[in-house]
Amino acid sequence: MLNIVLFGPPGGGKGTQSNYLIEKYQLVHLSTGDILRSEVANQTTLGMEAKKLMDQGMLVPDEVVIGMIASRVDANRDAKGFIFDGFPRTTAQASALDEMLKFKPDGFMMSNGPGDPSVMKDEIELIKKIINTNIPVFGICLGHQLIALSQGISTYKMHAGHRGINHPVKNLITGKSEITSQNHGFSVDGKDISKNPDIEITHMNLNDNTIEGIRMKSKKVFSVQYHPEACPGPWDSRYLFDDFVAN
Repeated sequence: MLNIVLFGPPGGGKGTQSNYLIEKYQLVHLSTGDILRSEVANQTTLGMEAKKLMDQGMLVPDEVVIGMIASRVDANRDAKGFIFDGFPRTTAQASALDEMLKFKPDGFMMSNGPGDPSVMKDEIELIKKIINTNIPVFGICLGHQLIALSQGISTYKMHAGHRGINHPVKNLITGKSEITSQNHGFSVDGKDISKNPDIEITHMNLNDNTIEGIRMKSKKVFSVQYHPEACPGPWDSRYLFDDFVAN
């Protein structure tokens, strides 16, 4: 069984990242929002409890949502695996990680999303804790930047961000180039990477030599700045998802 937690900030584009994995590895997609709506519509015990709270203008407690997720896992016990999308956010980082670990994830995927990564202190600390579990991690775009920040590598606002399709990127491990889709205005600082012996640059932008990918030498953690999940083609970068599963 293959279990993946798709983790990211509000506004992150998590859906497209799961599609390839769902189709290729026949995983069951458990989206928190979809489950909540379904439980309410079907008037289950947890659904009615959630509806009562929402009708009062209150938030649905994490334990109620997690209970809904657990019931779906139990109902699909013969599945080949799950992608947990939109996991509840708890105020305590340790509690958030503990709840995610209860579902025995084989990997964490850090999604893309908007904003300045350096101000996301809670996410940076939580990702640091996730990496310390030694469970494989794959980061995309904002997720890539947050992984770097969790390892003491700074980010900076670019003079001109990368937007659109047809951005050439070189894989420094294989020597091959990829045509990629990009949408970001911040980048990882290459000077800081040179000061961290556990971080290796794996991908470079061929237009301006900015950092496009990194990996940790001591753990199964890697990330890319571009979007292997949301490009119109060619699909030069889909191998990254398979590398993640192979980890």
